Amino acid sequence: MASTEPWLMENGSVKVLSKEIRHGRTAHNMSSSSLRKKSDLTLVSKIRFPCLRRCLANIQEVILGTKLSVLFPAIPLAIIGQCFGFAEPWVFALSLLGLTPLAERVSFLTEQIAFYTGPTVGGLLNATCGNATELIIAIFALYERKIDVVKYSLLGSILSNLLLVLGTSLFCGGIANLRKEQKYDRKQADVNSLLLLLALLCHMLPLLFKYAAASSDITAKATLQLSRASSIVMLIGYIAYLVFQLWTHREFFEAQEDSEDDDDVTEETPVIGFWSGFAWLVGMTAIIALLSEFVVGTIEDASNSWGISVSFISIILLPIVGNAAEHAGAIIFAFKNKLDISLGVALGSATQIAVFVVPLCVIISWIMGITMDLNFNLLETGSLALAIIATAFTLQDGTSHYMKGFVLLLCYFVIGACFFVSNRPLDSDQNGVKMGLQSSTGTVLRA
Repeated sequence: MASTEPWLMENGSVKVLSKEIRHGRTAHNMSSSSLRKKSDLTLVSKIRFPCLRRCLANIQEVILGTKLSVLFPAIPLAIIGQCFGFAEPWVFALSLLGLTPLAERVSFLTEQIAFYTGPTVGGLLNATCGNATELIIAIFALYERKIDVVKYSLLGSILSNLLLVLGTSLFCGGIANLRKEQKYDRKQADVNSLLLLLALLCHMLPLLFKYAAASSDITAKATLQLSRASSIVMLIGYIAYLVFQLWTHREFFEAQEDSEDDDDVTEETPVIGFWSGFAWLVGMTAIIALLSEFVVGTIEDASNSWGISVSFISIILLPIVGNAAEHAGAIIFAFKNKLDISLGVALGSATQIAVFVVPLCVIISWIMGITMDLNFNLLETGSLALAIIATAFTLQDGTSHYMKGFVLLLCYFVIGACFFVSNRPLDSDQNGVKMGLQSSTGTVLRA
């Protein structure tokens, strides 16, 4: 049986928490864990020198303890390519491949640290590092004043989670469980849907505000101020969401296993020490920052070389490759008829990006003196609105079948095709962005 401890009092009685919750393990952690493999430390244990033995054991657990370890050579190759002047499209591709295992390892390290810090700190750490790759890429793009890349990449992460990851999970889970009725807890989906609708409102108002005015030049400053105020509101909403998730309504977000699997579950223990995990986490974050700088610096050359628009690369390719490990884990759990975990990954990531990463980027750009608002343009905002509405309708009854996932996938393919044929170049004015909106009379309005 899974070991338990009475930690919390609920309604006057002792509430028992599983080990997953004690260690701050969320759907994100469990999703990434599906790609991990158990390390064989037989040879390492025979080394006589304790320091060397611990060092090699840590390397084996962190570097070789994942099925994605085959992609780690892409990291030094990307660095070598950047230093020795390789073609920039190659540097871009190698950097993207290198980011894939790093994102999964960050999830692993936060889980290891959570063994020592407890569930609350572990949950906060996971909430902070859950989308570290997207945030770091966005910060470097802000520094380079590539505001379009920031907006495209964050929008793409939301769309890929809502339509691609969730759609694939529901479709594959429905196909694999044709003779079973797939059910999930609607309470978590309802909370995430509400927050996504809040984010959509904050995105739509600056866009509508711009169209409602006679001249965009008049509303430019007001739109920026509205965006910054809306960003503060979304960050307050995200803090309330963390309190709701980690304290007051923790049971809504518990990553529960099936009861028939409980007899086979053994108590998990950390495989690396606290300070080792912290050092590895800092090192991995630094490497992610380095590769993110390569990605931002070479994305335009890759676009020109491959004949693909920057919008398509940022909205479609970056999210798919950067979060491949987490996405694959969500699909694997859907095959096992554990949709609560799959929904926790897809909706949780989309919510975190929409109400935390996006407004945080607006605030950071404000601090850096760079103009970034929440006006993502008509096409992008329309795609976001339709994705959120389609997802909300899909999850309204608490049951699933493969047709729901199939429709979400079709929506994603149509949106992807739209940005594939769109070839709007990156803008380069002094504010980092030039929003060109073609009116019915042919007049170009610029903010």
